[in-house]
Amino acid sequence: MLEEVRITGLGVIDDAVLELSPGFTVVTGETGAGKTMVVTGLGLLFGGRADPARVRPGAQRAVVEGRLQIEPSGQVARQVDEAGGELDDDGAALVISRSVSAEGRSRAHAGGRSVPVSLLTYLADDLVAVHGQADQQQLLRAGRQREALDSYAGPDLAHVRTDYQRAYARHREANAELAELTQMARERTAEAEDLRRALEEIEALDPVAGEDAQLLAEEERLGNAEALRGAATAAHEALLGDPSAGAYDHSDAITLVGGARQELEAVRQHDPALAGLADRLNEASYLLADVAGELASYTESLDADPARLAAVQERRAALNRLVRAYGTRAAVETAAEIAAEIAAQTAAAEAGDGETGDGETGGAGPAATSDGIGDLAAVLAWTKIAAARLNELEGDDERIAGLAQEEAELAAQVAELAGTLTALRADAAERFSRDVTAELTALAMPHARLTVAMRPLDAPGPYGADDVEIRLAAHPGAPPLPLNKGASGGELSRVMLAIEVVFAGADPVPTFVFDEVDAGVGGKAAVEIGRRLARLARLAQVIVVTHLPQVAAFADNHLVVTKAGDGLVTSSGVVRLDQGGRVRELSRMLAGLEDSEFGRAHAEELLAMAAKEREP
Repeated sequence: MLEEVRITGLGVIDDAVLELSPGFTVVTGETGAGKTMVVTGLGLLFGGRADPARVRPGAQRAVVEGRLQIEPSGQVARQVDEAGGELDDDGAALVISRSVSAEGRSRAHAGGRSVPVSLLTYLADDLVAVHGQADQQQLLRAGRQREALDSYAGPDLAHVRTDYQRAYARHREANAELAELTQMARERTAEAEDLRRALEEIEALDPVAGEDAQLLAEEERLGNAEALRGAATAAHEALLGDPSAGAYDHSDAITLVGGARQELEAVRQHDPALAGLADRLNEASYLLADVAGELASYTESLDADPARLAAVQERRAALNRLVRAYGTRAAVETAAEIAAEIAAQTAAAEAGDGETGDGETGGAGPAATSDGIGDLAAVLAWTKIAAARLNELEGDDERIAGLAQEEAELAAQVAELAGTLTALRADAAERFSRDVTAELTALAMPHARLTVAMRPLDAPGPYGADDVEIRLAAHPGAPPLPLNKGASGGELSRVMLAIEVVFAGADPVPTFVFDEVDAGVGGKAAVEIGRRLARLARLAQVIVVTHLPQVAAFADNHLVVTKAGDGLVTSSGVVRLDQGGRVRELSRMLAGLEDSEFGRAHAEELLAMAAKEREP
């Protein structure tokens, strides 16, 4: 509910404050005083188009500020909180503002925080409905008429619509997945065949992790057996000597180290430092003897085996073919793509728990070397990923059959629920048409007839199988037309009033604003308009700009827009009237004279009649 609105520098209004209250508030004033600027300001406050031509001459900008009472736990409070704004009075009051500069720049604030103008538009859907001859109408927006009719229909339709939307969403998902699988069946079959052939080739060789490195080392050893034997024999002779050289040749390393050790052992007792060196020579002697023994064993075990060398080379060549085919950068990238797809599907199946199976398929795949050639580890990693992919592809037939059955069942469920929705809407549309037509008769449109057209859609959509359009036949013989085409500006305001009165209990907003809702009527019809506005005000705050005293008499709160001229610019302000002021203003509206005796008597009569009807 709006508590207060301040308008500065907008049109003829220099600075005006509207003190609003619950119930029915009426705004009156002389022609040209700026009554329409009040509605323009409210439209601007709630996200309306910013027109720099509306900025008051001589002012730098037009500013509209509003203070509203809202539900602390409601949708509006959540939207403001998400935008970073703050609420006043323990979260029950919201301050919003909109400014337009003379150059056309527009700014919006909500809860003390600068926000996009679009946020004010979103907030308006839950806060206010503005109806005027030149204002955008909520009930003229696409989809709003269907939403309003659904709200009017009540909770039974709401429950069915919830079930329908749930079934519709599941059906769309199943249908999309089935279409994708069916459309890509040929490509997926070819992919499965390629993967199967590759896996059979790898399985035939049955590579083992690390085998390529072991084979390389063995090939090096077998291919250089003679050189290795010669080097080992020479090293052995250097350590122990050549047995064929005779007993008197002591030039081998072990003999020489032994002699040096004996020399030091003879005098070690005379110097601890020399004793330490003797011990180290003793350790060296043992170490050289161990090395010599191992060289002898190595020489005996080393055997040039041409057959084994050929087998190793053949095995390495076969493994290298696998590496070139499945361990190159291209193969690794393919594996990464497969891994990503499997990981995404696994994550979706597991409701986003972050797991990707065995841990191998969730990363970017095995890495290739800088020259684009990988190794046997890359082949084995690709094998695991490819096997998982093949298993997925081979299950497509079963998945397609299962999805086809699920899709058919969901389609039947959607069709059944859509039919129920259509029946409920049709029943609500008939009641709604009858009620609004009755209201129009009392609003000086006795020959008007409002209907709700329900057109079947080509296929069920997110909200059912039919489109809803409210139509109006303004006079006998006229074809029913959409609201924005079937009524003039004044008639449209009255139609909106009738609709809002009927909808008020089903699709409420806290505040309704009507501009010139009584255009083109008078007399008894004007009294009926006042009555219906007062009735609507029992459920929501109602603000009406009017020129009819019969309407103004029903208000709980009367504001008058006054103007003062300085010869160049008119300055308008807003004054709240007491009982005496209301009598004078209604007299002016009735007779054109504030102090007319007959005008005042008629004004008092109107106020008394309205007050009596407002009594419970």
